[in-house]
Order: sequence, then structure tokens, then C-alpha cells
Amino acid sequence: MGQEKKIFLTKEGLAELNEELDYLRLSKRPEVVENLKEAKALGDLSENAEYDSARSEQAEVEAKIKELEFILDNYELVGNGDGKKVSIGEKVKILYIDDNEEDIYTIVGSTEADPFENKISNESELAKAIMGKKAGDTVSVCSEDGKYPIKILQIIK
Repeated sequence: MGQEKKIFLTKEGLAELNEELDYLRLSKRPEVVENLKEAKALGDLSENAEYDSARSEQAEVEAKIKELEFILDNYELVGNGDGKKVSIGEKVKILYIDDNEEDIYTIVGSTEADPFENKISNESELAKAIMGKKAGDTVSVCSEDGKYPIKILQIIK
């Protein structure tokens, strides 16, 4: 059996996952059970679309609960770097040299990645290129379109 990949979480990500798990366990699961009871009361289960739908929803909720429980049993908390080198959990201000554009990203584990909030996965090419580097370093990032240079302007604590 292969070694499990580490699941990296920031404090915020951990709180969000715990909140989602509580919601699924305490609100969604009982709601789905109630939907199943109501669908069963409609009669013949072999041709009962409501029952099939409720069973499908129950399977999805239970799978999500299992997934969250696995993550919460196997995570490593990140974000306690020294601010001198880029690491998971850090906010980093970079300059795209070719475009002369700046951007700020937070490097997170893949479960927390959200490009719309500038949270990039530690497994992304950009994160791989800057991990372990210092402010002032210029690095080359590999992409589908070739390589491009960026400069790390600041590691924000």
C-alpha cells in the first residue's frame, strides 16, 4: 500500500471543515433521514422517485462525512512559518516580471485551494516554484505555455 499524501490545513481551513462536518452531522443528516421516511410513506419503493432521490442524497451526505472525517483524522496544521522563507500557510506578494503585475497569494493545502480567493495549492506549479525561497528571489515557473519569471516581493505574516 502506498504512503498517504499529507493533508495540509491552515487554522481557517480546519475551522471551515469542522463547521461543515457539524452541519452535515447535526442538520443535513437528520433532514435526509426525514426525507427518506416521507418517501417510504408514499408506498411502492420500486417505482418511487422520491425514495430513490432521498437514498442518493443520503449516500452523498454519508460519503462527504466520511471524507471530512478522514481529512480531520489525517491533517497537518500549517502556517507557523518564520516569514523568512515561503512555506504552506504563508501569504506571498509576487511580481509577474513579464507583465509588471503584482499579486498576493496564500499557499494552502490542496483541500483548501480556492483560486477565486487567491488561495493556491502547495501542489501548483507557482507554489512549487516559490516554496523555500526568500523575498527578493526571482524564480522561473513552469506552465502549459512554457516558463515565466516571477519575483517574490514579500512574505506577509
